[in-house]
Amino acid sequence: MYLPAHFEEGRIPVLHQLIHDHPFGTLVTLGRDGLNANHIPFELDPAAGPFGTLRAHVARANPVWRDFSAELDALAVLQGAQSYVSPSWYPGKREDGKVVPTWNYIVVHAYGPMRVVEDPVWLRGLVHRLTERHEAGTAQPWKVADAPADYIEKMLSAIVGIEIPITKLTGKWKLSQNRSEADRDGVVQGLREMDNGDAAALASAMAASSD
Repeated sequence: MYLPAHFEEGRIPVLHQLIHDHPFGTLVTLGRDGLNANHIPFELDPAAGPFGTLRAHVARANPVWRDFSAELDALAVLQGAQSYVSPSWYPGKREDGKVVPTWNYIVVHAYGPMRVVEDPVWLRGLVHRLTERHEAGTAQPWKVADAPADYIEKMLSAIVGIEIPITKLTGKWKLSQNRSEADRDGVVQGLREMDNGDAAALASAMAASSD
């Protein structure tokens, strides 16, 4: 990832929070036919290792757990808020017109060796934790125990676990740090006026970074 110093975010707790808040990511691996990308929800264990450990599962029918390079680290990409930035939001546009559009975004790249897990106890624990977390905000949370036991066993046998102890964690917070304070204020205002979740989240992140 191209990472100018002014966009770099290296604080581990901040990077972990992004992963926690945006757990659906892209797993990139190298297989026999080249690069492979799979889109899956991750669980982060921040205490397992110096940078934490990612855990997930894929369908047993998915070849990724059989066809990946053991010599190269896997890459998990976790994308936060992102939005188009109009040059019309820069007050500097009125001075000389030398402005162009761009895109602001927040993203984390996590690298590490991928390990395959077929242990049913491990898989059951992961499924329970993912379910409890993502059902927590619903009116009537679904529980694994709501389904027949034999059905759950069948479903567990159809998935394979993936674990990635993170050896490198990189964050890019592209929040107009290369613009003047006035231009950044203009972007914050423009994002707030877009009236969508990602734009609002970016505006909040930009405002916080300027404090």
